[in-house]
Amino acid sequence: MKKDNLHQSPKRHTFALLISLFILAIIGTGFYFQHSSTTTPDKKHNKSNNGKRGHDDEDKPAIVSVETTNKADFPVYLNGLGTVTALRTVTVRPRVDGELVRVAFSEGQTVKEGDLLAEIDPRPFQIQLQQAEGQLLRDEALLKNAEIDYERYKTLLAQDSIAAQQTATQASQVKQYQGIVEMDKAQVNNAKLQLTYAHLTAPISGKIGLRQVDQGNIVHANDTNGLVVITQLQPINVVFTLPEDNIQALIQRKKNTESISITAYDRAGKTKLAEGKLLAIDNQIDPTTGTLKLKAQFDNHDGVLFANQFVNIKMHLDTLKDVTQVSSAAIQNDTQGAFVYVITPEKTVQIRRVTLGATEGDKVAVTNNLAPNEIVVLEGVDRLHEGSQIDIAKKDGQPVAKSDDKSPKHE
Repeated sequence: MKKDNLHQSPKRHTFALLISLFILAIIGTGFYFQHSSTTTPDKKHNKSNNGKRGHDDEDKPAIVSVETTNKADFPVYLNGLGTVTALRTVTVRPRVDGELVRVAFSEGQTVKEGDLLAEIDPRPFQIQLQQAEGQLLRDEALLKNAEIDYERYKTLLAQDSIAAQQTATQASQVKQYQGIVEMDKAQVNNAKLQLTYAHLTAPISGKIGLRQVDQGNIVHANDTNGLVVITQLQPINVVFTLPEDNIQALIQRKKNTESISITAYDRAGKTKLAEGKLLAIDNQIDPTTGTLKLKAQFDNHDGVLFANQFVNIKMHLDTLKDVTQVSSAAIQNDTQGAFVYVITPEKTVQIRRVTLGATEGDKVAVTNNLAPNEIVVLEGVDRLHEGSQIDIAKKDGQPVAKSDDKSPKHE
């Protein structure tokens, strides 16, 4: 019985092996046909479409917008951020105590130096002046009498009718009265000064702010807020900053000219507010920001500038004479630097390496390798390369009429 089992075992192993190979063959065949059916049509389809699209792209000119370069003087400006600062700001405070009996100004009014602003009750100071003047009259009379006695004593001394000591004593008394009279005169002047302080006048010319004290209040010489604030707005200053990289060009410009013009614009940088000139340059650079402070002065006749107002500053540094200009949109950049696409007479593009100068607004000064009246590409550069065919849609901002409308179109 053992012999029969040994005889049947090899047959079973052979049969199992054949079954396994058959199953693997069926699985492999199915995978092959499934893969072929899903990939081969797509590849053929993609190959066909890509070939057609590439052919169309090569034949179809690129649609671009262009502009013509021009040659003119190009102003060079330095831009900075500034704050308007008043030339002088004064807080008007009373210098004597008393009742505020009159307010002679209106809020927001423009006053001149010496104009009456307010009045404190003057009666106490008038009385003090009268007292000082009365005391002066009394002491002047005593001085007069002492001087008469002194003259008489000197005559008697010359006749040897009086002791010399009595004459010397009288001379000292005259000097005492003279000192008292001088003190009385000082008291009179002080009383007059206090009476003057009862009338508050404008110490400077400028614009009045909001009133801090109303009529009828008792004011004091040590009041912190004061009566009103006057700000001088004509002329007015602007303190602004520039990067330290511009310092050398600025210093050189200041050496070569007496004045540097400066224009102030609003916060958005669009509305021109005032024209002025550079007044001063600070003597050190701020190490935290790497900027230098400058001060400009504006006449401000129309009063558009206010203290602490934020402004944008444009300082005219120089003017480049007869330089080629182009819009900044035409400037392209790669690893080798700046370049532009120049249109040839055959309506193809040429890559032109250029050297850039100053920038102002949307214009750039080109200092090398670009001549005036050449045509450069502004828009539609994505498909361009050296020798690309182009079709101009706009030139210098104006649509260009198609001259080949009857030509066959690519489908």
